[in-house]
Amino acid sequence: MQKTEVKIRFTPPPAWCSTLLTGNPLFNDLCRQFNLAGQPQWPGVTLLNQWAQNAAFRFVDNDALAEDGRYYEEYIYATQCIPTRKDNWHDFFGALIWCLFPKTKALLNQLHIAEIAQHGLKQRSKLRNKLTLFDECGVVLCLEPAAFEHAELLRQHQWQQSFVVKRSDWWQGIRPMIFGHAMYEMATAPFIGLTSKALFIEVPAGFSQWPLTAAYSFVDVKLHEQIANEAVLLDNQQLTPLPLLGVPRWYNDNETAGFYHNTDYFRPKRPR
Repeated sequence: MQKTEVKIRFTPPPAWCSTLLTGNPLFNDLCRQFNLAGQPQWPGVTLLNQWAQNAAFRFVDNDALAEDGRYYEEYIYATQCIPTRKDNWHDFFGALIWCLFPKTKALLNQLHIAEIAQHGLKQRSKLRNKLTLFDECGVVLCLEPAAFEHAELLRQHQWQQSFVVKRSDWWQGIRPMIFGHAMYEMATAPFIGLTSKALFIEVPAGFSQWPLTAAYSFVDVKLHEQIANEAVLLDNQQLTPLPLLGVPRWYNDNETAGFYHNTDYFRPKRPR
């Protein structure tokens, strides 16, 4: 069985380059929603605020946070302003996630503040760790009724069954959406080993064919409801490992079944 050393080091591209995004299918949703192909330079806070479409929050230069002195989450909660570093992939993608999932991002901020009020800044609770994990690494897998079985297949690391045998279900009954901005950042220089955390939600039949804006709005509301009312982030059946480059259509090399033979990347489930 083929094995390849898993790379763990990542260096983001040093400069803005829109072709890094338009030439990578993993960024298709972002390119369609924000016209990234037409951007000759780093989008600044003015353009980001235009993309936010008069949302309840606004983006500000990171200098505002440094001058204020409050902790990042506290500053956002108090001001409804999102500090954003210039010419920075991580913060750029973080801003786009705020635009796509405004209700959920605001809820995560509120939950951080509630946990800080209870436990203090230095002691990170289990929930705060889960909030950060989802915020940085989360991928939402939207499952239509005919594709519910994939949740268990992926939880059990049955990669061949989901990604190869039942590959046609992807984008027909399974609609993946990236939530974690660190996943987008690392996808600018994708490497074998890039792994996200999957959160599964149920969506109506036909959801995979919905228009982009309607689909993201629906998922934003759905995530907000589940995280607020069902403590979904503390469910051990959620936030399970998902080899990101294995998702069909997101990485050209996975068009061949042999790609999934790398058991250093597509690891079998560990026995209990």
